[in-house]
Amino acid sequence: MSQTPSQLTYKKILRFWLPLAATWVMMSVEGPYLAALIARSAEPKFNLAAYGIAYSLVLIVEAPIIMIMSAAIALVRDSQSFKMLKNFTYSANIIITLILIILVIPPVFYFITEDLIGLPAKVSELTHVATIILIPWPGAIGYRRFYQGLLIKNDMTRKVAYGTVIRLFTMSLCAFLLFASGIVEGVIIGAISLSSGVILEAVAVRLMVKNVIKKIFETDTKGEATISYKEIYRFYYPLALTSLIGLGVQPLVTFFVGKSAMAIESLAILPVVTSFVFIFRALGLSYQEVIISLMGQKNEGFHQLKNFGLILAVLLVTIVALFAFTPLSEFWFITVSGLSVSLAEFSKLPLIIMFFFPALTVIISIQRGLLVSSKNTNPITVGTIIEFSTIVLLLFILINFFDVVGAVAATVSFVLGRISANIYLTPSSIRSSNRSGVTEKN
Repeated sequence: MSQTPSQLTYKKILRFWLPLAATWVMMSVEGPYLAALIARSAEPKFNLAAYGIAYSLVLIVEAPIIMIMSAAIALVRDSQSFKMLKNFTYSANIIITLILIILVIPPVFYFITEDLIGLPAKVSELTHVATIILIPWPGAIGYRRFYQGLLIKNDMTRKVAYGTVIRLFTMSLCAFLLFASGIVEGVIIGAISLSSGVILEAVAVRLMVKNVIKKIFETDTKGEATISYKEIYRFYYPLALTSLIGLGVQPLVTFFVGKSAMAIESLAILPVVTSFVFIFRALGLSYQEVIISLMGQKNEGFHQLKNFGLILAVLLVTIVALFAFTPLSEFWFITVSGLSVSLAEFSKLPLIIMFFFPALTVIISIQRGLLVSSKNTNPITVGTIIEFSTIVLLLFILINFFDVVGAVAATVSFVLGRISANIYLTPSSIRSSNRSGVTEKN
């Protein structure tokens, strides 16, 4: 089982967090790896576009199930709660899979991609094939995240990392073999590799969690309150809505940036800048499950977890600042990312604007972790709506009234949107930290 708060030390937090951090970092590199292979396949422009669009469509369908890991950590206490949340997870997986199946019906799919989005026929056809291949992906994600939550709750974060290693190995091997064969198009390489990796990871995680499930069924539930589907729904729907809103902002950002000054340059460098920052944001995102797992019934672990988080935030910001404010940015953008000198120069200001973003991610992970731990998830959704609205409003104002360059408008909006969510969540997260008599220490 996870560490009891009275025993909690910074060393134990570090040992618990490191495998989760490694998992997020490993996941953050699979996209660039597949994109690099697709870019070296035939017709890279069409295939890269189709891969990106198919991935985005499936990600939006998947969004409602992403937070099931946090729910498993917070809600599974015994065999009864395990069965209830497992049924809830499986039902949600079936629903999102059916939604994706309906989406790929040709009249529906081509109406969305060609009539609404306006994709060229070639890109739309490639996107359709990739989306069909990715049908198992959302369900597999929900399945393995539920069981990963049980591993995390029982202090088995290393096994979560092992599962991700299996996923990356499977994906990489599959992608390389398909690429070397030269028999399929690049977008198909990406879709098959993603689906294969996630499915095998889900199987591996289920095997690794076998003993945990056995232990859960041996738990004595006599005298404990049971949990109902209504309570699970009330707890979880704000989390699902949060993910859906958060992922839905990206298409709007692309729309606004496409109509801005220096649109082509902005659209070219934004994925490079944001993917670099995401590597460090991922380390912060991984901290939310640490908070939920180690906080304790009465928040006994709060101060150690808060202080560890603040140290992590300072460290991440320092590293990103070294790249943003020194010639290391040229090394990353030109040598590693392959940008031209002019695009690398253009990328510097957006990176400078976003250098503090990883710290904001750590803060919001602490805030959300506190709220999930106290089973008060509604403020998380409201905070996400505020962040979403701030980003969209700022993009509209900066681009339409001040003619700000798209990449600059986007990164400013991202940062200020996140700050607005941090500010909103501060009072409710403080109240959650103070429950059961825990008070803030200066």
